[in-house]
Amino acid sequence: MARVRTEDEIGILREANQIVSTVLKTLSEAVAPGVATIDLDAIAEEIIRSRGAVPSFLGYHDYPNSTCISVDEVIVHGIPGDRKLQEGEIVSMDVGAHYKGYHGDAAVTVQVGEIDDLRKRLMTTTNKSLARGIQQARVGNHLEDISRAIQETCEQEGFTIVRNFVGHAIGTEMHEEPQIPNFVTGQRGPLLREGMVLAIEPMINAGTPEVQLLDDGWTAVTADGQPSAHYEHSIVVRPDGGEILSSHPDLVWGREEVCET
Repeated sequence: MARVRTEDEIGILREANQIVSTVLKTLSEAVAPGVATIDLDAIAEEIIRSRGAVPSFLGYHDYPNSTCISVDEVIVHGIPGDRKLQEGEIVSMDVGAHYKGYHGDAAVTVQVGEIDDLRKRLMTTTNKSLARGIQQARVGNHLEDISRAIQETCEQEGFTIVRNFVGHAIGTEMHEEPQIPNFVTGQRGPLLREGMVLAIEPMINAGTPEVQLLDDGWTAVTADGQPSAHYEHSIVVRPDGGEILSSHPDLVWGREEVCET
């Protein structure tokens, strides 16, 4: 069962997530052919520390960097390095910030230059699945209502859901219980109560859902080399659906009205 947070706690979680969303906005503007992923990581760390926070990911289970930068066939946990972005790729950027004892966590996928129709559809569908999952994060629903909305949205478009990685509750720890699968498990899961804070994060593949882990022990790639997309928001369960804590006015994702345009 996820903890029910007080409005004071939610206020700090909102601050932490606004740091994250500012980083993602800046990184999205910096994405271009020829940019190395390690340079994006450096930008992120500088912003996080300048806001009085520290990167949640750095040192987490010995993870070596401040962000996860996952390009094209990399699903999640891509370690920033010398890889330079190329025209036609998509890049998922996952950022966490630890601020006043609480964690913010969000991710967005953006295109590098012009991309093909497959990648456009993949991004739109993953974004839409997040939006529909957030809509189900309402008081009186169960956790599986979120999972079902994500799965149905994905599979209607012929894409597949990664089952090796899931969302999670978030608060004073980055990963708290319960886990939030992006697929139906047959278990309804906890009843959703107002004030629960959840990080919802569909990871959707263009081809097989199967995953391979690289030798670095972190980088997860699609088994068939097809692209993958990843969107994430930290939200609060409310009577009318999830309130997004990690939104940014100039970088809008995870909202149904945006997905439909």
